[in-house]
Amino acid sequence: MSATRRQVLARASALGAGIAFTGALSELFAGTAAAQSLGHTGYGPLVPDPHGLLDLPKGFRYTVLSREGDQLRSGEGRVPSNHDGMAAFAGRGGRTHLVRNHENRVTAPIPVPTVSGLTYDPAGKGGCTALTLDARRHVLSERVAIAGTAVNCAGGRTPWGTWLTCEETEDKAGTNGYTKDHGFIFEVHPTDPHRTGAVPLTAMGRFQHEAVAIDPRSGIVYETEDAFLKPFGLFYRFLPDKPLGGVGSLRAGGRLQAMRVPGVPDLSPVQEPGTRFDGIEWVDVPDPLAASTPTRLQDYGPGGITHAQKLEGCYWGGSCVYFVSSFARGADGSAADHYGQIWRYDPALRRLTLVVVFGPDTDVQLPGESPDNICLAPGGGLMVCEDGNGAQHVFGVTRKGQVYPMARGRQVLTAGGTAQEPEWGEFAGVTFSADGETMYVNCYTPGTTFAVTGPWRG
Repeated sequence: MSATRRQVLARASALGAGIAFTGALSELFAGTAAAQSLGHTGYGPLVPDPHGLLDLPKGFRYTVLSREGDQLRSGEGRVPSNHDGMAAFAGRGGRTHLVRNHENRVTAPIPVPTVSGLTYDPAGKGGCTALTLDARRHVLSERVAIAGTAVNCAGGRTPWGTWLTCEETEDKAGTNGYTKDHGFIFEVHPTDPHRTGAVPLTAMGRFQHEAVAIDPRSGIVYETEDAFLKPFGLFYRFLPDKPLGGVGSLRAGGRLQAMRVPGVPDLSPVQEPGTRFDGIEWVDVPDPLAASTPTRLQDYGPGGITHAQKLEGCYWGGSCVYFVSSFARGADGSAADHYGQIWRYDPALRRLTLVVVFGPDTDVQLPGESPDNICLAPGGGLMVCEDGNGAQHVFGVTRKGQVYPMARGRQVLTAGGTAQEPEWGEFAGVTFSADGETMYVNCYTPGTTFAVTGPWRG
């Protein structure tokens, strides 16, 4: 265990909603473009939106690109429900291509329309839609990119410019009316979805997938498992037979392994930022398809395997992969409580380090449940989507640990002015355009995709 640096970093928003971080934020940006910035203190208080959709700091504007229930421009049907993970890809002539997940279960009010050649299981209501924007962020097209999948939560982009969409479910054929097994990763092309089709990447495992990140040097794919109740999920890596092989190469197969931190069966008790573990081991998953036993419950030998509750966001930065444990609760079976952790794994050193802890041992805590989706901001720092109760926010975090509100969803008020249940669901899918001038973000429900512009600065 290394020597540590410890800071309590917190800043409340204009309405008293706050977020707390403990850790050395500068470590998150090492080797990235964001490391060139010293960060800033935010953009000022949020200004109430007269249209009641999205509160932003002064000088910022939003455009609604797409809303649940509207007609897709392709004519294939309506914009599906439950907007979740998303990625932005640069196109020709200043265009931007967005690929957006729809975390639809069988109860979703508006499914992803089925399209010939793009549908995996006709009984599945999830999938992805793809938008193309011109240089002025006008929507040129909106269409189905994959359909017939289930509970498409997050995912990750590939070095060759496609999106890996993840099913956060383990339902098998015959469950909930499904005709095929679910719990897979699918590759989605942002402009030519028929090129990738609806083919499950079975060698990458069947479990409650959340997010993925790819090492751009080796092609190794890292995967998180979002298991809420005990036994909790694992952190995986996939060793492809055709690393960095381009579109469709992940279909060639490979080996799926799970991370073992020797002597650590549960990551939740680790609370001191800077704590590190050397000699990380990777153990082959006995049955990646989980034919009879979920991958997290399989036999990994005398050393066991390392679990963590709510493994969610995952991204590559510099020479390391970062992943998020959204929260841990003793009441659910975790060994300790926390409101979120960010971990860094260094493949070259085989070292795992706890970089940031979110509460609850601080005076200011996230007003809802936990941090969820996280991305690097081009001006230096992080953007964090909140997932909890009450007013929902996108928070910015500078490299110096200053926390500021970037966006807030609307609240429903009683006649007496008392806040009721939020009308807006969580934020998700935060991502930036290649030029760093636009932040794209989804509101989960009612599904809405925003483009936010303004005086972004480093």
